[in-house]
Amino acid sequence: MVWFLLFIVAILGFGFMVDFMYKQIGIEHVDPRENEKHVSESERIYFESHMHNSKSYHDHGGMF
Repeated sequence: MVWFLLFIVAILGFGFMVDFMYKQIGIEHVDPRENEKHVSESERIYFESHMHNSKSYHDHGGMF
C-alpha cells in the first residue's frame, strides 16, 4: 500500500515539475490550431479513425 501512495506522489510531483518548467521557459501559448499545421496526413487519419471507432463503440453500449 505504501508503494502505491509513493507512486501517486511521484506522478503528481512529476506533473508539478513539468508545469513549473513550462512556466520558467515561457511557454504560455499552446495553440491547438497552430499544432494542427505540423501533423502529417497519416497521423490525422489515424486519430480521426480512432475517435470514430471509439464513438461508435460507446454509442452501441460498449463497456470497458
